[in-house]
Amino acid sequence: MASDVLLQHLDYLLALAAERHFGRAAARCHISQPTLSVAIRRLERDLGIVIVQRGRRFEGFTEEGQRVVAWAQRIIAERDEMLADLERMQGRLTVTARLGAIPTAVPASPFITAEFLSRNPAASVRIEALSSREIARQLADFEIDAGLTYLDDEALPGTRSVELYREQYVLVAATDAPVMSQPQVAWADAAGLELCVLTTTMRNRRILDANMAAEGIHYRPVVEADSVDALYAHLTRPRRATIASTAWLPQLAVPQGFTARPMVQHGPSPAIGLVVLDRAPASIVAAALVAVATDIDIAARVEHFWSRYSDRNPA
Repeated sequence: MASDVLLQHLDYLLALAAERHFGRAAARCHISQPTLSVAIRRLERDLGIVIVQRGRRFEGFTEEGQRVVAWAQRIIAERDEMLADLERMQGRLTVTARLGAIPTAVPASPFITAEFLSRNPAASVRIEALSSREIARQLADFEIDAGLTYLDDEALPGTRSVELYREQYVLVAATDAPVMSQPQVAWADAAGLELCVLTTTMRNRRILDANMAAEGIHYRPVVEADSVDALYAHLTRPRRATIASTAWLPQLAVPQGFTARPMVQHGPSPAIGLVVLDRAPASIVAAALVAVATDIDIAARVEHFWSRYSDRNPA
């Protein structure tokens, strides 16, 4: 078996694993499709195995190919870490921090990213809204450097985390809606409105459903979406409402003509935290993000904003 495997060929292989299509993988690598195909065949020849199941189109990876993809993810991640470490030694990071965030944590992500970019002005950030399960997968596959997700019974194995804040739920509904005259809103009362909530693939939705069930309520949302922005975009009618986290409000505020009121709390408040792989040596980018998460007090900032809002908008 040859040993002169080129890192560039591993890059091409990871692009194919991500896109599952030769044409799209070639475009992602800014090369032609024949160039990509030749590189993958060269990798197969160097390793002495068949990596890709071929037909008229890409059909997946062989068992050996799946193992090569897993090793390629680790090797390329280590290469990127070496380059980041050398940059750190020279006093600057120019890397792109890859952050996966559950939809309900996306509005709070600027607290992290603003401080990270302030400390590393030559760096950049890429944020992708993902489910908690997808964050777990992409962390394991080295596709993201860190995740913003729930720290609960669905916590990710093989990771370490920093708690950032706990979700406090509020009903965002029309100011003149009768339920908004109460200092706290029962989940059963909120269920009587035209609720806009996240889809059932999202952990937040499962938490909301559990709170409804605690009051014996089975409800039917009028709008389901996979992003917080989409929920807000549908607050266009007086009876439309959504159940938000107070952590959304510093960035998204409350739509004109609407008000936010606390929901009755059932059980402990879910914790949101920054999650990174627990490995040695630690990822340079992940370590920088953990340092930011440890130093700033997001919970205090969210609570301060909510207190000021509540004082201005009493029930």
